Amino acid sequence: MASLRDIRKRIRSVKNTRQITKAMKMVSAAKLRKAQDAILAARPYAQTLDQIISDLAARAADEGLAHPLLTPRPVRRVELVVLTSDRGLAGGFNSNITRRANRFLYENTALEKIQISTVGRKGNDFFRTRGLTIRKDFGGLYQRLSYRAAADVAEELVASYVNGEVDQVIVVFNEFISAINQKVTMMQLLPLQTFGPQVPAEAQGPALVDFKYEPDRQAVLDRLVPQAVNIKLYRALLESVASEHGARMSAMENATSNATDMINSYTLVYNRTRQAVITKELMEIVSGAEALK
Repeated sequence: MASLRDIRKRIRSVKNTRQITKAMKMVSAAKLRKAQDAILAARPYAQTLDQIISDLAARAADEGLAHPLLTPRPVRRVELVVLTSDRGLAGGFNSNITRRANRFLYENTALEKIQISTVGRKGNDFFRTRGLTIRKDFGGLYQRLSYRAAADVAEELVASYVNGEVDQVIVVFNEFISAINQKVTMMQLLPLQTFGPQVPAEAQGPALVDFKYEPDRQAVLDRLVPQAVNIKLYRALLESVASEHGARMSAMENATSNATDMINSYTLVYNRTRQAVITKELMEIVSGAEALK
């Protein structure tokens, strides 16, 4: 049986842990509100731009116009961009992503080449410890996350696609549903797919009316398509950030609840042990007094 001192140390240790998890939950809740506002503000713009490009591309195809980022080709080489977090303590946030990416690698072994790029230290560590080669790690991107930073990454992926180094670019990330619910999503970034898996059919809305284009339809297409790629990647990064904070908040809430249960359990053991010690001491005193008689 553990001594009273040992039990007191355990209770004190669990209380300190509970304070940490409670503080982390509050920090994640505050960051989640900001990240949630950002993603809710970005979604309508991304969906509307998607619809405009879809409408424009359909009319451009009738006129024999095209854009290299909209034209699919036989898939032999794929780049997989894995979005994880830089820190842990977020429940299954990172493990769900890496498990889905690993399954994609296993299911597509017939491809000529699959190269991996990572955003987030956890994903980078996961693949390196398994001996997989990472083409590039975009380290520190979350600390300087902005549209410009996302556009720089997207432009590098676009250049790789246009030069024929890869035939398809897929992004794996957690889509933010709510603070307690995130969905692992595989989004095809290149060639650009309008109305991708993130936009349900009921959200697409009616087709837009045609416009007069200045200087012409091809010039507008050349300007909007790269911008749409940038927006798609930026939105995926915002979804990942919001999902991370939501997952960490839920994990820390569960950890705080478990710590409270452990404290109650240890306190009960402490009281029972203390009562047993007092009873033993009283019996010794009574036995000594009886012996003196």
